[in-house]
Amino acid sequence: MAYWLFKTEPDTFSIDSLKNAAAQSTFWEGIRNYQARNFLRDDVKVGDLVFIYHSSCKVPAIVGIAEVTKAAEVDPHQFDPTSPYFDAKSTPEKPRWVGVTIQYQRHLSKPMTLQTIKADAAIEHLALKKAGRLSVMPVDANEWQYIVHQAGG
Repeated sequence: MAYWLFKTEPDTFSIDSLKNAAAQSTFWEGIRNYQARNFLRDDVKVGDLVFIYHSSCKVPAIVGIAEVTKAAEVDPHQFDPTSPYFDAKSTPEKPRWVGVTIQYQRHLSKPMTLQTIKADAAIEHLALKKAGRLSVMPVDANEWQYIVHQAGG
């Protein structure tokens, strides 16, 4: 099992949106960064656990946990000209983008804010501190356990 952090803007899709979705599950679409896409396509597997991180909001924070329930598959939004995730260079024969399906597990009791993360030396290697703009990033097992413990997860 591996651990991941997926970023989302809560005004668009939040941990509550995931919790309230049909079967508390959703296809994680709209990833349009090649490094994040490569993580989804090559490394994210069924059974992996995911921190849901709210970004671009008043208090950015890790707010909950989800589980990957379906491995990478073609993101159909890339072919839809009415979608904000449309990619004119992508074709059904040569798709460029993928997504995975995740299922809600739980909210964290105490969201771990970006400010707390940056100040905490115990999570020094967390990719969020270094590659903060990446929407999908790995989390090492020790840091995962530490964050879950600190956040009352």
